[in-house]
Amino acid sequence: MIRVLLADDEDLMRAGLRMMLETQPDLLVVGEAPDGAEAVRLAREVRPDVVLMDVRMPVLDGVGAARAIAALGDGAPKVLILTTFELDEYVFAAVRAGAAGFLLKRSPPEALIEGIRTLAAGDALLGPTVTRRLLAEFARATPVEPSPEVARRLARLTEREHGVLLLLGRGLSNAEIAARLHIGEATVKTHVGRVLEKLGLRDRVHAVVFAFDHGLVRPGGQD
Repeated sequence: MIRVLLADDEDLMRAGLRMMLETQPDLLVVGEAPDGAEAVRLAREVRPDVVLMDVRMPVLDGVGAARAIAALGDGAPKVLILTTFELDEYVFAAVRAGAAGFLLKRSPPEALIEGIRTLAAGDALLGPTVTRRLLAEFARATPVEPSPEVARRLARLTEREHGVLLLLGRGLSNAEIAARLHIGEATVKTHVGRVLEKLGLRDRVHAVVFAFDHGLVRPGGQD
């Protein structure tokens, strides 16, 4: 059973989400929060697997709430941001703060349900179009020189793992990476897991952010 926490300042939105999710035998709504601060409190208290969160809320917005929830450490719930606009500046900030993905509020119900399952399974959720837009946004920032600690972590990667990181940074899926490297998807998944572990990253979304932040991947796909 996947435990879900709903965070939205609109009562009707939360009620609609609850009704939709409770039609699924593997989803259980364990709490509702009308603002980000309450979402963080409930995340600590009821320990959901996924927090479905509006990006714009009173008291504490989705960015601050995502950051606080990510800071809960090992076993922290995955945050799935709901937003009205793909290019909302709050979304970019939320991804940097620790959100594992986002969906548009106009997405069909089956996309939302599958998105929750995807996050609960340990994967991140960014569609190809959204990933490309995120990459373009991150590319505007000036990369920073890796700190000694970051350089040490990068040095732990094998040559193959470093190649996988670069392809992750370009937003490629496991299937696309497998085709590019002529290896199986299961092997790619293993490499991705090792890259995340060695670099101390939560998921592949943050591998993208890491790659751009540290200049491993540059605009135009050159690295």
